[in-house]
Amino acid sequence: MLTKKDLKHFEDLLLEERKRLLSQLGYLEKAMGQTQRDSAGDLSAYSFHMADMGTDAMEREKAFLFASAEGRQLMGVDEALRRLYRNEYGNCESCGKEIGKQRLDAMPMANLCVVCQEKLEKTSHSARG
Repeated sequence: MLTKKDLKHFEDLLLEERKRLLSQLGYLEKAMGQTQRDSAGDLSAYSFHMADMGTDAMEREKAFLFASAEGRQLMGVDEALRRLYRNEYGNCESCGKEIGKQRLDAMPMANLCVVCQEKLEKTSHSARG
């Protein structure tokens, strides 16, 4: 059973992770928002070389993919904080058993115990092929 001290510890971990993710998303948003001319530092109206345009497009795509992963992580952190504030934190959403402090220390946004997480991964792995 998680004590008030444990819950405060996990709240602090989750809030720190949330802050880090928001900072990372802000950086990525700035990187994605730059125009080709801005990112190259070129103020002329002349067109770019096609290789430069391709590189810029690839960099923007990478930034978008990172932002997507960071966004999913942020949603997980926010959901964990909601569970914590509703006094549901630390219990497996599948079987209802305690998740365990070690698992929560390693992954504070975990919503499944190790056994249920392994079942989920086996099911999704076998469904893929």
